[in-house]
Amino acid sequence: MWGKKLLIPEVAILLVLTFAASVSIAAEKQTPLQTKSPARNIDQANDITQYAIKAGMTSCAGRINQVTNFLLAGSQGSGAMVFLPNANPDTHLFSASIEIPLGNQSAYASVSFAPIQAGGCDGMYETVVYWPQNCAQVAERQFGAFQKANALAKTIAVRESGATVKVFLMPAGAGCVSIKKEVVR
Repeated sequence: MWGKKLLIPEVAILLVLTFAASVSIAAEKQTPLQTKSPARNIDQANDITQYAIKAGMTSCAGRINQVTNFLLAGSQGSGAMVFLPNANPDTHLFSASIEIPLGNQSAYASVSFAPIQAGGCDGMYETVVYWPQNCAQVAERQFGAFQKANALAKTIAVRESGATVKVFLMPAGAGCVSIKKEVVR
């Protein structure tokens, strides 16, 4: 089944996961995830990772746990919707959409992971946040440690941190939407 909703406040094993912590998430972090190899033995797998393992996605479990822990660090009351393949989950793409509360608003995060032939797992995440400030202010205040890069086309500014991390800043009315994307190998 593709979109399962994971509910885990009390009893359900459907598919909206809740997580606990405080409020500084990866969408607001200026530093990228450290792309070191994830731990092979997962002593404390989070709810998304546990669900992936139970569904048969074991080759990417370490990477899933590494990236989702990074994104959910400091959040409270997050939820996730997981997308699983119909068959052979350990040989296909695993993806999840995550809502991460930020005080009086939320960030949206998308994560995807795929096993690779050489062994291990590649992944990527994107976080999407609306900011009431204009994009120039967001670029400096939230992503000032990132380098300026060429615009995507006309109106979407880009900041980067190496070849694998980009932040796209898109005007949205008087505010700005940031889309941070990182590929993790």
